[in-house]
Amino acid sequence: MARPTFEDNAAGGRPDWLKVRLQLNSDFFNVKELVHKAGLHTVCESASCPNIGECWSNRTLTFMVLGNICTRSCGFCDVSTGKPGAVDMDEPRRVAESLATLNLRYAVITSVDRDDLPDGGAAFWAETIRRTMELCPTMELEVLVPDFKGHLPDVATVVEARPTVYAHNMETVERLHRLVRPQARYERSLLTLSYARSLGAVTKSGIMMGLGETNDEIVQVMQDLARAGVEIVSLGQYMRPSSRHLPVARWVRPEEFAELRDEGLRAGLVHVEAGPLVRSSYHADAQARAARENREAMGQP
Repeated sequence: MARPTFEDNAAGGRPDWLKVRLQLNSDFFNVKELVHKAGLHTVCESASCPNIGECWSNRTLTFMVLGNICTRSCGFCDVSTGKPGAVDMDEPRRVAESLATLNLRYAVITSVDRDDLPDGGAAFWAETIRRTMELCPTMELEVLVPDFKGHLPDVATVVEARPTVYAHNMETVERLHRLVRPQARYERSLLTLSYARSLGAVTKSGIMMGLGETNDEIVQVMQDLARAGVEIVSLGQYMRPSSRHLPVARWVRPEEFAELRDEGLRAGLVHVEAGPLVRSSYHADAQARAARENREAMGQP
């Protein structure tokens, strides 16, 4: 499915605080070899993440399951859109074995949207979680999942497999949802997070900035997430992958991220990770650890 070409970035060229120097070491190439030999996909590569050099050089990565073709066409995302192929039922085993080889303390797995599947891939997700935890019993596992079209039994299927953190990204403010996430719904995403929390999951979400929203709208999203029981929120700068993606409306300064982090904590969130290069999976282990520490300091179970 071809994307339209949009106008140039209204914000102009990328500022200095967003220029990343790619530093690679042997671990980077070892991780790359492991991923490709196993025939797996990562969101690091498929979504053109700017932090790939740092993360892979530190032997951390985010596997992307259920293929690398998404059924949705979000205006910010560099993952290919189209008709996905058949589900690879051996993929959970290869993901689990690859994570066991890396011997991580914390890992993140995400997926494309699979609206072509009756359960949106929920049963596959549960199998991936179970296989991974069998081979990596001491590792903590965060899952970054779709909205499953708001079908709550599918949410329950994933939560009942007992991931450490259940994450689903809001991505943007309510006003911009039709532009940024045309096949998603703001209230539907909130509903899935609220329901996962009601089942006992530690929940997390992420928001991009620079798509035309105001800071007041970002605060509103964080307040809505806090009311839904979400504990962890990441705030990062949107960076346009190509001219076929939505333009950057503004570059958000680091001090604004710091102010918004404080606003999120005042709204009742347990931890807010905020900064220009922050992504949902970036330093996810530190985000989860900070949330635990903050929860304990607040006297919460």
